[in-house]
Amino acid sequence: MATDNSTKKTYHKKATGKALETVEKHSSDHELKLFGSCFCPFVQRVWIYLELKQLDYQYIEVDPYEKPRQLLEVNPRGLVPALRHGDWGCYESTVLMEYLEDLQKGEALLPSDPKLRAHSRLWSDHINRNIVPGFYRYLQAQDENSQIEYAEEFKEQISKLVDVADDSGPFFLGEKPTFVDVQMAPWVIRLRTVLQPYRGWPEPEKGSRWAKWVEAIEQNHAVRATTSTDTLYNQSYERYAENRPNTSQVQQAINSGRGLP
Repeated sequence: MATDNSTKKTYHKKATGKALETVEKHSSDHELKLFGSCFCPFVQRVWIYLELKQLDYQYIEVDPYEKPRQLLEVNPRGLVPALRHGDWGCYESTVLMEYLEDLQKGEALLPSDPKLRAHSRLWSDHINRNIVPGFYRYLQAQDENSQIEYAEEFKEQISKLVDVADDSGPFFLGEKPTFVDVQMAPWVIRLRTVLQPYRGWPEPEKGSRWAKWVEAIEQNHAVRATTSTDTLYNQSYERYAENRPNTSQVQQAINSGRGLP
């Protein structure tokens, strides 16, 4: 029997809300170009970094499923985010954040102390290895038992991160957002806009260190400037929540037990 997909939600191809305003502010040609897609959390990492550092750049919205030539010239795999700086290009969100830091422009987001830098990189790696895959495993799980199991694993990995954060906060290292906060921020946004409606993810416990961190991230000016409306994320992630075939390379990697692409 044929499946009726007429009511299925699909991913958005254009930012909305505050993110659209930021796109419009950064639409003029510039030697520093960010290729991104409005629903992609990996893109939002780099975008937040650019905004926190108050760098000049051009934002180019692309449909990663159409893979335009401009994007393929920077990343032959056609994945976003990708960055072109003059005649040089690179990709992978964490690598791009490190590159923007190494330009030594704008406010430093990795601490100068070598031990704190190592601490930041260690827990950024924890986010990439454990929290990000955990988010997708939980969201893509279709049976109740798997959802319960993956929810507990996801909460445990978040708790490990919160336990090593600065006691007072509100951010990971203290009063200001730094590298680890940016690594985590897009998924914090998607807890409320994606995991809550699709999987019943709870609000943070009032007064907890986690609640303080979540609020600080959600209210940060650079995060807000790169965040679209709730509807965009809710509709764009229905594909993951239903674990539809060929949703993305991330979805396929999670289903097969491989590392993220």
